[in-house]
Amino acid sequence: MSAAGQVVSLPGPIPLSMRGPAPTRVVVGYGFWLFLLSDIIIFAVLFAAYAVLSGETNGGPAAAALFDKTHVFIETACLLASSVTCGFASLAVQRRDRIAAYLWMVITFILGAAFISLERSEFASMLAAGNRPSRSAFLSAFFTLVGTHGLHVTIGLCWLLVMTLQIATLGFLPMVQRRFFCFGLFWHALDIVWIGVFTIVYLGAR
Repeated sequence: MSAAGQVVSLPGPIPLSMRGPAPTRVVVGYGFWLFLLSDIIIFAVLFAAYAVLSGETNGGPAAAALFDKTHVFIETACLLASSVTCGFASLAVQRRDRIAAYLWMVITFILGAAFISLERSEFASMLAAGNRPSRSAFLSAFFTLVGTHGLHVTIGLCWLLVMTLQIATLGFLPMVQRRFFCFGLFWHALDIVWIGVFTIVYLGAR
């Protein structure tokens, strides 16, 4: 049956969100991809700013003197592992397997929270040593780029909690599955951005 036929067969008045030639899941997916594209543009600008300002230390410490690459590697491992567990959670939601969905969502949350905790400890140690964003253009660009990513991860963790509550109260309704699909896209996109941060900011430190 076509999408238009599905809409006509609905009982009662047709909700505004379901009117049109495309199914709701297609419209939601397309809209969320547009949102992710706008987010990627923001990060592209921040990467460009960091590339320009990374050498402007104003007599302060350079990147190589500040970063603990072992610490950052553990951060990266936590976030990349959370992307894998998020994928397993998405598959469990599609299967309507409540126990598996809860399990993988909890593991994803723990890994994401561990990443944020490690990032906060890195920021705290830098601030305690007097390496604040106001000290140099390099530090301003660093804190803005990495802090913006960390803010996105924190928002993602809050979103994951909301999704857990929605599955607990609403079950696996189509709208809940669509929302979790969007969450999965968001979370995987953050992993891709972090690979860029890890490669350009940390591995590229000189």
